[in-house]
Amino acid sequence: MDSRPHEADTAAGAPVRLLSIAAAAIAHGLAHGEPPALRLAEYPPELRRPGASFVTLTCGDELRGCIGTLEPFRALAHDLVMNAYAAAFLDPRFPPLAGAEAALLTVEVAVLNPLEVLVCGSETELIGRLRPHTDGVVLEEGTRHRATFLPKVWEALPEPEDFLRELRRKAGLAPGYWSDTLRFARYTTGVIRSGYLDALARGAGA
Repeated sequence: MDSRPHEADTAAGAPVRLLSIAAAAIAHGLAHGEPPALRLAEYPPELRRPGASFVTLTCGDELRGCIGTLEPFRALAHDLVMNAYAAAFLDPRFPPLAGAEAALLTVEVAVLNPLEVLVCGSETELIGRLRPHTDGVVLEEGTRHRATFLPKVWEALPEPEDFLRELRRKAGLAPGYWSDTLRFARYTTGVIRSGYLDALARGAGA
């Protein structure tokens, strides 16, 4: 039996449209080597409003790209197009996506809710305020160190101490680093749906 997620598994309406936009951007990139032109007037109002999103690509169980924005500064549809294209072709951790990978590529879209600043005087206090499996976390130290983990990372790092240790490592800091200048914020993700690129791209009307 085929156990792959399909577009029909997503809720009707917005989640399917979000996935279709992301998939169409990747398919266009494979065919033309650039993101598609966007005609915002053709999208519903909720996709023309500023929004922040992450697009995560996996191939089998392996991460294949993940790019996103933490705060809205452009229309959500535009943000999805650019993040999907960047996740497929511009993530510096991976080579650009090749056409042969498309049949096994899973696309996941997450739309972020507004950031909430967390003022904490110690890691113990911070851990007490975190909501595992709910909160995405942003860490900043000065202007050179910034990183985030989406809420889904709790699946791999369910213990808050491990979650924060690896987040510091991702930001280029020592695993046990702490200072009074560390800044943290949390966020939740509203829409989180996934589907296979080949199926999504065939049905994309974006």
